[in-house]
Amino acid sequence: MNTRKRLNRAYKNARVISFDNTNKLVFFSDCHRGDKSFADDFARNENIYQHALQHYYKEGFSYFELGDGDELWENISFETILKAHKNVYQLLQKFHFENRLHLIYGNHDMVYRDPKYVKKHLSTYFDPKDGREEILFQNLEYHEAIVLKHCDTNQEIFMCHGHQADWMNYHGWRFNRFLVRVLWKPLQIFGISDPTSPAKNYKELIKVERRLKKWIVENSNLMTIVGHTHRPRFPEPGDIAFFNDGSCVHPRSITGIEVENGQISLIKWHIATHEDGTLRVMRVLLEGPQKLIDYKTE
Repeated sequence: MNTRKRLNRAYKNARVISFDNTNKLVFFSDCHRGDKSFADDFARNENIYQHALQHYYKEGFSYFELGDGDELWENISFETILKAHKNVYQLLQKFHFENRLHLIYGNHDMVYRDPKYVKKHLSTYFDPKDGREEILFQNLEYHEAIVLKHCDTNQEIFMCHGHQADWMNYHGWRFNRFLVRVLWKPLQIFGISDPTSPAKNYKELIKVERRLKKWIVENSNLMTIVGHTHRPRFPEPGDIAFFNDGSCVHPRSITGIEVENGQISLIKWHIATHEDGTLRVMRVLLEGPQKLIDYKTE
């Protein structure tokens, strides 16, 4: 199955969610939450990420995670990740309880495409404090893709992880997972990166982006938001409508995409030093805001 067929199938089977200009939406991907070991890239930005999520929760945003939220190539079980970042999952749980949590699986958490796996591992957890099972994410669903459809304009925004344009990380993900666990994870301590990842292999990154753009053009320049490559992308109206929210494992920062008041923006959260010597987590606007309707095609 080629890229076109994989993306066509994802679009056809995508969950459709209606929205309008009153909705507030935030998109993150590639958190790669791990076990807080030396290989856990997310741990360095955990405080930034948690602060950002607290902001979005208080402000009434719906949270969309576009794949690779959990690092299940380097880590065998979700339980070790939950134990390492329990405060983050408790915050995500609040979004879930209010039907504001929408999740897409990527290549590093491909196991979540199996509803039975999700139900078994994410529904409850054992709390050693009181010695019983506690509710975590009951009735949680993961999707390969989501389509946002505007109630007034019928404009569609297609979202997937993006590994559909990466044959080895889509069909060969089990083999890549094996290599990461037995080879590349131990070598990270020496600063050697995983060459199978397009985020760390520029040639592969360009190939993945080219395939995604080709599919977008073939589908009437359908507005599309992905992750996977970790490279933020924000096109001008009239260009190929290819957006990428970046990742949450950039050095000392995380990037994401916001939709608010019918406008889309690329943002960054990072720790800044102020003149009084204090450190604060700050939100920076990188691109936009740009009206969604400016990307609508007839």
